[in-house]
Amino acid sequence: MSRRAALLTSALLTRGLTAALRHRAPGGRDRWERKNHAGRTVELYAGPASAAATALAAARVHPAAGLAVLAAGACGAYDDIAGADDPRRGFRAHLGALSTGEVTSGAVKLFGISAAALAAGLVLKERPLDRLLAGVVIAGAAHTANLLDVRPGRAAGAVLALAVPGLARGGAGGALAAVAAGGAAAVLPEDVGERAMLGDTGAHALGAALGTAVVSANGRAGLLVHAVAVVAATVYGDRVSAWARAL
Repeated sequence: MSRRAALLTSALLTRGLTAALRHRAPGGRDRWERKNHAGRTVELYAGPASAAATALAAARVHPAAGLAVLAAGACGAYDDIAGADDPRRGFRAHLGALSTGEVTSGAVKLFGISAAALAAGLVLKERPLDRLLAGVVIAGAAHTANLLDVRPGRAAGAVLALAVPGLARGGAGGALAAVAAGGAAAVLPEDVGERAMLGDTGAHALGAALGTAVVSANGRAGLLVHAVAVVAATVYGDRVSAWARAL
């Protein structure tokens, strides 16, 4: 798939699925509304729409990439639903709960996305260390995008900005960067306008799409640099989110 086709497929599918969900509103419109940080009512259609669209578009580039994006979105959706009233945030809180025998939705999301990312790494790369680094990059990118989703437009804007340079690359890496850029661009106007919210569903999926682009476009040195970056973002997650709020 060409970069142009990948970008248009991702963007148009996202817009189309958003419109379809808004029209049908499965379960009633109340289930698809939330209050954002400013107390405004926003819609949740963009999250699952962008997750499904980017997963489908990524699968056309490489099936393993599509599965990684789909798993990230599905795990995010589970946390959006099951963990909606859970005030705990961050790896430390969920791993701390796990140490006491409580399996939180955040822990399920953590291990689910990590397993899917490692599985994708096994297919996308050939050497054991590269496969491990690929898994770290995909899972870390998904988590980092979610850390930024604390104010309108932060997560989608970051994914779009980081994906654009990848459009200059050829092959699967460039096409997957186009997938991430298309999905992010499609949701950004309504996200910035505080009419829509990505939630964990959309943020994790868009981040994973970006991660697969990085993995497909880089060798070991690039993978290592990106792995260090996403691990650092995870370790300093509170600071990353605070920085995003202050922008």
